[in-house]
Amino acid sequence: MPGAAQDLIDSPPKYISKTMSQRWELDEADKLGTFRLTSYKPFYITAGRRSNNPNTLPQSENPDYSATEPKPYNNYEARFQLSFKTKVLESFLFGHGDLWLGYSQVAHWQIYNTELSRPFRELNYEPELMLNFPLNFNFLGFKVRMAGVSFNHQSNGRDLPSSRSWNRVMFRVGMERKNLQVYLKPWIRLKDEEDENPLVADYIGRGEATVIYKIKKHNFYLVGTNSLAFDDNRGSLQFNYLYPLKANLRAQLQFFSGYGETLIDYNHKQTTFGLGISFIDW
Repeated sequence: MPGAAQDLIDSPPKYISKTMSQRWELDEADKLGTFRLTSYKPFYITAGRRSNNPNTLPQSENPDYSATEPKPYNNYEARFQLSFKTKVLESFLFGHGDLWLGYSQVAHWQIYNTELSRPFRELNYEPELMLNFPLNFNFLGFKVRMAGVSFNHQSNGRDLPSSRSWNRVMFRVGMERKNLQVYLKPWIRLKDEEDENPLVADYIGRGEATVIYKIKKHNFYLVGTNSLAFDDNRGSLQFNYLYPLKANLRAQLQFFSGYGETLIDYNHKQTTFGLGISFIDW
Protein backbone atom coordinates (compact mmCIF):
# COMPACT_ATOMS: atom_id res chain seq x y z
CA MET A 1 0.00 0.00 0.00
CA PRO A 2 2.71 2.60 0.82
CA GLY A 3 4.35 1.84 -2.52
CA ALA A 4 1.08 2.28 -4.37
CA ALA A 5 0.44 5.60 -2.62
CA GLN A 6 3.91 6.84 -3.55
CA ASP A 7 3.34 5.83 -7.18
CA LEU A 8 0.11 7.85 -7.16
CA ILE A 9 1.95 10.92 -5.86
CA ASP A 10 4.76 10.57 -8.38
CA SER A 11 2.39 9.86 -11.28
CA PRO A 12 -0.94 11.68 -10.75
CA PRO A 13 -3.93 10.22 -12.60
CA LYS A 14 -4.41 11.35 -16.17
CA TYR A 15 -7.61 13.02 -17.26
CA ILE A 16 -10.04 10.52 -18.76
CA SER A 17 -12.97 11.80 -20.82
CA LYS A 18 -16.34 10.55 -19.67
CA THR A 19 -18.83 8.91 -22.00
CA MET A 20 -22.40 10.16 -22.25
CA SER A 21 -23.51 7.17 -20.19
CA GLN A 22 -21.04 8.02 -17.43
CA ARG A 23 -22.17 11.65 -17.38
CA TRP A 24 -25.86 10.79 -17.15
CA GLU A 25 -25.71 7.27 -15.64
CA LEU A 26 -27.55 5.74 -18.57
CA ASP A 27 -26.29 2.15 -18.34
CA GLU A 28 -26.76 0.03 -15.24
CA ALA A 29 -23.00 -0.23 -14.76
CA ASP A 30 -22.73 3.59 -14.54
CA LYS A 31 -25.51 4.25 -12.03
CA LEU A 32 -24.32 5.89 -8.81
CA GLY A 33 -27.60 6.29 -6.93
CA THR A 34 -29.37 9.43 -5.76
CA PHE A 35 -28.27 12.67 -4.06
CA ARG A 36 -24.70 12.47 -5.27
CA LEU A 37 -23.27 15.74 -6.65
CA THR A 38 -21.76 15.38 -10.12
CA SER A 39 -20.68 17.81 -12.81
CA TYR A 40 -23.20 19.22 -15.28
CA LYS A 41 -21.84 21.95 -17.57
CA PRO A 42 -18.14 22.92 -17.70
CA PHE A 43 -16.44 24.52 -14.69
CA TYR A 44 -13.85 27.11 -15.70
CA ILE A 45 -12.21 30.43 -14.84
CA THR A 46 -11.27 32.92 -17.56
CA ALA A 47 -9.09 35.60 -16.03
CA GLY A 48 -8.57 37.52 -19.27
CA ARG A 49 -11.70 38.02 -21.39
CA ARG A 50 -11.90 40.83 -23.94
CA SER A 51 -15.08 42.16 -25.55
CA ASN A 52 -15.01 44.25 -28.70
CA ASN A 53 -18.28 45.95 -27.71
CA PRO A 54 -19.05 46.10 -23.94
CA ASN A 55 -22.73 46.64 -23.10
CA THR A 56 -22.48 49.96 -21.27
CA LEU A 57 -26.18 50.87 -21.68
CA PRO A 58 -28.39 47.73 -21.38
CA GLN A 59 -31.73 48.11 -23.16
CA SER A 60 -35.01 46.19 -23.26
CA GLU A 61 -38.10 46.41 -25.45
CA ASN A 62 -39.87 47.06 -22.14
CA PRO A 63 -38.88 50.67 -21.29
CA ASP A 64 -39.08 50.02 -17.55
CA TYR A 65 -36.07 47.73 -17.92
CA SER A 66 -33.85 50.01 -19.99
CA ALA A 67 -30.89 51.84 -18.47
CA THR A 68 -30.83 55.61 -18.91
CA GLU A 69 -27.21 56.31 -18.03
CA PRO A 70 -24.19 54.43 -19.44
CA LYS A 71 -21.57 52.88 -17.19
CA PRO A 72 -17.87 52.94 -18.11
CA TYR A 73 -17.35 49.18 -18.34
CA ASN A 74 -13.92 47.95 -19.43
CA ASN A 75 -13.30 45.82 -22.50
CA TYR A 76 -11.47 43.38 -20.20
CA GLU A 77 -13.01 41.38 -17.39
CA ALA A 78 -12.91 37.95 -15.75
CA ARG A 79 -15.53 35.25 -16.30
CA PHE A 80 -16.18 32.03 -14.43
CA GLN A 81 -18.78 29.29 -14.58
CA LEU A 82 -19.69 26.56 -12.11
CA SER A 83 -22.29 23.88 -12.63
CA PHE A 84 -23.44 20.69 -10.92
CA LYS A 85 -26.36 18.28 -10.83
CA THR A 86 -27.75 15.57 -8.57
CA LYS A 87 -30.18 12.74 -9.21
CA VAL A 88 -33.19 12.85 -6.87
CA LEU A 89 -35.18 9.91 -8.30
CA GLU A 90 -33.81 6.87 -10.13
CA SER A 91 -35.64 4.44 -12.46
CA PHE A 92 -39.04 5.73 -11.35
CA LEU A 93 -41.02 5.89 -14.63
CA PHE A 94 -41.49 2.51 -16.30
CA GLY A 95 -38.29 1.55 -14.50
CA HIS A 96 -36.13 3.85 -16.63
CA GLY A 97 -36.70 7.55 -15.91
CA ASP A 98 -34.26 9.60 -13.82
CA LEU A 99 -35.12 12.95 -12.25
CA TRP A 100 -32.24 15.41 -11.85
CA LEU A 101 -31.79 18.79 -10.20
CA GLY A 102 -29.21 21.02 -11.88
CA TYR A 103 -27.70 24.39 -11.09
CA SER A 104 -25.37 26.57 -13.15
CA GLN A 105 -23.95 30.01 -12.46
CA VAL A 106 -21.98 32.34 -14.71
CA ALA A 107 -20.24 35.48 -13.44
CA HIS A 108 -18.72 38.42 -15.31
CA TRP A 109 -16.40 40.38 -13.05
CA GLN A 110 -14.95 43.79 -13.95
CA ILE A 111 -11.90 42.96 -11.88
CA TYR A 112 -9.64 45.34 -13.81
CA ASN A 113 -12.04 48.30 -13.57
CA THR A 114 -10.77 50.45 -10.69
CA GLU A 115 -12.98 53.37 -11.76
CA LEU A 116 -16.09 51.36 -10.77
CA SER A 117 -14.41 49.63 -7.81
CA ARG A 118 -14.16 46.24 -9.58
CA PRO A 119 -17.89 45.29 -9.57
CA PHE A 120 -19.54 42.10 -10.79
CA ARG A 121 -21.14 43.33 -13.99
CA GLU A 122 -23.49 40.37 -14.34
CA LEU A 123 -24.36 37.16 -12.48
CA ASN A 124 -26.67 34.60 -14.09
CA TYR A 125 -28.37 31.91 -12.01
CA GLU A 126 -29.87 28.86 -13.71
CA PRO A 127 -31.67 26.18 -11.67
CA GLU A 128 -33.18 23.30 -13.66
CA LEU A 129 -35.39 20.25 -13.06
CA MET A 130 -34.66 17.51 -15.62
CA LEU A 131 -36.39 14.25 -16.50
CA ASN A 132 -34.12 11.95 -18.49
CA PHE A 133 -34.57 8.59 -20.22
CA PRO A 134 -31.76 6.32 -21.51
CA LEU A 135 -32.01 5.19 -25.13
CA ASN A 136 -29.92 2.96 -27.34
CA PHE A 137 -30.61 2.96 -31.09
CA ASN A 138 -28.83 4.03 -34.27
CA PHE A 139 -29.77 7.11 -36.29
CA LEU A 140 -27.82 8.55 -39.25
CA GLY A 141 -24.60 6.89 -38.10
CA PHE A 142 -25.00 8.06 -34.49
CA LYS A 143 -26.08 6.09 -31.44
CA VAL A 144 -28.91 7.94 -29.70
CA ARG A 145 -28.28 7.54 -25.97
CA MET A 146 -30.74 9.77 -24.14
CA ALA A 147 -33.80 12.00 -24.39
CA GLY A 148 -35.64 14.12 -21.87
CA VAL A 149 -37.49 17.25 -20.89
CA SER A 150 -36.75 19.90 -18.28
CA PHE A 151 -38.05 23.07 -16.64
CA ASN A 152 -35.40 25.79 -16.73
CA HIS A 153 -35.33 29.17 -14.97
CA GLN A 154 -32.63 31.73 -15.69
CA SER A 155 -32.30 35.14 -14.06
CA ASN A 156 -29.73 37.68 -12.96
CA GLY A 157 -31.28 38.54 -9.59
CA ARG A 158 -31.14 42.31 -10.09
CA ASP A 159 -33.67 45.10 -9.64
CA LEU A 160 -34.96 47.75 -12.06
CA PRO A 161 -33.87 48.57 -14.68
CA SER A 162 -31.33 45.74 -14.95
CA SER A 163 -33.51 42.77 -13.98
CA ARG A 164 -33.67 39.96 -16.57
CA SER A 165 -35.30 36.52 -16.39
CA TRP A 166 -37.15 33.86 -18.36
CA ASN A 167 -38.63 30.40 -17.92
CA ARG A 168 -38.41 27.61 -20.47
CA VAL A 169 -39.56 24.07 -21.08
CA MET A 170 -36.58 22.36 -22.71
CA PHE A 171 -36.43 19.15 -24.71
CA ARG A 172 -33.14 17.33 -25.14
CA VAL A 173 -31.64 14.46 -27.06
CA GLY A 174 -28.06 13.19 -26.81
CA MET A 175 -26.19 11.06 -29.33
CA GLU A 176 -22.61 9.98 -29.88
CA ARG A 177 -20.30 8.45 -32.44
CA LYS A 178 -16.73 7.45 -31.55
CA ASN A 179 -15.04 10.67 -30.31
CA LEU A 180 -18.04 12.86 -31.16
CA GLN A 181 -20.96 13.75 -28.88
CA VAL A 182 -23.96 15.88 -29.88
CA TYR A 183 -26.68 17.36 -27.66
CA LEU A 184 -29.72 19.02 -29.26
CA LYS A 185 -31.90 21.17 -27.02
CA PRO A 186 -34.92 23.06 -28.44
CA TRP A 187 -37.11 24.94 -25.98
CA ILE A 188 -40.42 26.74 -25.54
CA ARG A 189 -40.42 29.98 -23.61
CA LEU A 190 -43.18 30.31 -21.01
CA LYS A 191 -45.19 33.54 -20.92
CA ASP A 192 -44.32 36.16 -18.33
CA GLU A 193 -46.93 38.72 -17.24
CA GLU A 194 -44.32 41.38 -16.47
CA ASP A 195 -41.90 40.72 -19.30
CA GLU A 196 -38.43 42.10 -18.62
CA ASN A 197 -37.02 41.00 -21.99
CA PRO A 198 -39.88 40.54 -24.50
CA LEU A 199 -37.78 39.52 -27.51
CA VAL A 200 -35.22 37.37 -25.70
CA ALA A 201 -36.04 34.29 -27.83
CA ASP A 202 -35.64 36.34 -31.03
CA TYR A 203 -32.07 37.20 -30.00
CA ILE A 204 -30.68 34.38 -27.83
CA GLY A 205 -32.71 31.77 -29.69
CA ARG A 206 -35.22 28.95 -29.45
CA GLY A 207 -32.77 26.10 -29.33
CA GLU A 208 -29.19 25.09 -28.66
CA ALA A 209 -26.79 22.55 -30.12
CA THR A 210 -23.64 21.39 -28.33
CA VAL A 211 -21.00 19.47 -30.28
CA ILE A 212 -18.08 17.89 -28.41
CA TYR A 213 -15.08 16.37 -30.14
CA LYS A 214 -12.12 14.79 -28.37
CA ILE A 215 -8.98 13.47 -30.02
CA LYS A 216 -6.03 12.38 -27.92
CA LYS A 217 -5.22 15.31 -25.59
CA HIS A 218 -7.20 17.86 -27.59
CA ASN A 219 -10.77 18.71 -26.56
CA PHE A 220 -13.06 20.92 -28.61
CA TYR A 221 -16.62 21.92 -27.92
CA LEU A 222 -18.97 24.20 -29.82
CA VAL A 223 -22.19 25.65 -28.39
CA GLY A 224 -24.58 27.35 -30.80
CA THR A 225 -27.99 28.95 -30.31
CA ASN A 226 -30.42 30.12 -32.98
CA SER A 227 -33.72 31.99 -33.16
CA LEU A 228 -35.00 29.50 -35.80
CA ALA A 229 -36.47 32.42 -37.74
CA PHE A 230 -36.16 32.98 -41.50
CA ASP A 231 -36.25 36.77 -41.12
CA ASP A 232 -33.74 38.46 -38.82
CA ASN A 233 -32.11 35.17 -37.91
CA ARG A 234 -30.00 35.63 -34.79
CA GLY A 235 -28.20 33.59 -32.19
CA SER A 236 -24.70 32.94 -30.95
CA LEU A 237 -21.69 30.70 -31.32
CA GLN A 238 -19.20 29.75 -28.61
CA PHE A 239 -16.05 27.79 -29.44
CA ASN A 240 -13.78 26.25 -26.78
CA TYR A 241 -10.44 24.51 -27.06
CA LEU A 242 -8.88 22.72 -24.09
CA TYR A 243 -5.51 21.13 -23.56
CA PRO A 244 -4.49 19.25 -20.37
CA LEU A 245 -1.83 20.80 -18.14
CA LYS A 246 -1.88 18.33 -15.26
CA ALA A 247 -4.47 15.67 -14.39
CA ASN A 248 -7.87 17.43 -14.60
CA LEU A 249 -6.44 20.94 -14.96
CA ARG A 250 -6.61 22.20 -18.54
CA ALA A 251 -5.80 25.39 -20.39
CA GLN A 252 -8.86 26.85 -22.10
CA LEU A 253 -9.31 29.17 -25.06
CA GLN A 254 -12.84 30.53 -25.51
CA PHE A 255 -14.33 32.51 -28.39
CA PHE A 256 -17.89 33.88 -28.46
CA SER A 257 -19.78 35.85 -31.09
CA GLY A 258 -23.43 36.86 -31.19
CA TYR A 259 -26.23 37.75 -28.78
CA GLY A 260 -26.83 36.77 -25.17
CA GLU A 261 -23.46 35.93 -23.67
CA THR A 262 -25.29 36.94 -20.47
CA LEU A 263 -28.96 37.77 -19.85
CA ILE A 264 -28.29 41.51 -19.57
CA ASP A 265 -26.72 41.22 -23.04
CA TYR A 266 -29.62 39.25 -24.56
CA ASN A 267 -30.16 41.80 -27.37
CA HIS A 268 -26.60 43.09 -27.49
CA LYS A 269 -24.20 41.71 -30.09
CA GLN A 270 -20.52 41.34 -29.28
CA THR A 271 -17.46 39.23 -29.94
CA THR A 272 -15.33 38.08 -27.02
CA PHE A 273 -12.11 36.16 -26.63
CA GLY A 274 -10.73 34.70 -23.40
CA LEU A 275 -7.94 32.58 -21.97
CA GLY A 276 -8.25 30.65 -18.74
CA ILE A 277 -8.23 27.28 -17.03
CA SER A 278 -10.85 24.53 -16.93
CA PHE A 279 -11.45 21.98 -14.18
CA ILE A 280 -14.49 20.10 -15.49
CA ASP A 281 -15.49 19.68 -19.12
CA TRP A 282 -18.56 18.18 -20.80
